[in-house]
Amino acid sequence: MGVNSVTLVGRAGRDPEVRYFESGSVVANLTLAVNRRSRDDEPDWFNLEIWGKQAQVAADYVRKGSLLGIIGSLKLDRWTDRSSGEERSKPVVRVERLELLGSRRDTEQSAGAMGGDGGGLGDDEVPF
Repeated sequence: MGVNSVTLVGRAGRDPEVRYFESGSVVANLTLAVNRRSRDDEPDWFNLEIWGKQAQVAADYVRKGSLLGIIGSLKLDRWTDRSSGEERSKPVVRVERLELLGSRRDTEQSAGAMGGDGGGLGDDEVPF
């Protein structure tokens, strides 16, 4: 039996890049910065891939700097570099569960700084 589980809490490094497919599928890609225990260390950066309804939640409510909790699994994307012909790979966390951890005020401040409306959630509304 194998176990492939990743649990992270960090801040979105950028707004999600969202793609919609003719099949109706949706995928959101973004980076997550996770601080280490020591304040002197640089954060660890993770590439996230989110599919389906949670991808739409990310598209609607996640902005650069949003505090997120994720549970997912690690996968290795592999491809051949077009210019050099070399095999390349990068680790990606495929998100199975996305939690929006920041407060409403945090969301409004980050959206306000970017000219948004704070995500449009009412006090009693939950995005999923």
